[in-house]
Amino acid sequence: MTATEKEFVFEDWVSEGVKGVRSRLRRRRGLLPEEFHKHVRAARKETLLAVRSLLDAAIEGIEKPRPRKKTTKIKVE
Repeated sequence: MTATEKEFVFEDWVSEGVKGVRSRLRRRRGLLPEEFHKHVRAARKETLLAVRSLLDAAIEGIEKPRPRKKTTKIKVE
């Protein structure tokens, strides 16, 4: 592979394509119906709320006091 050639990485290729599509959609706002944009915004909000619930559960798990284990005395002779 020469210095100018770059290894093909599928994830980078998909990411670049998604960015291009989003860029075009922003410039052509009237191309898609407003109802579509309404649903996309609602889906984004629901995704954020789902992440919030995961974070809240993780915080609760950290804040809960852990029960102490009972210790047993053993008499050694």
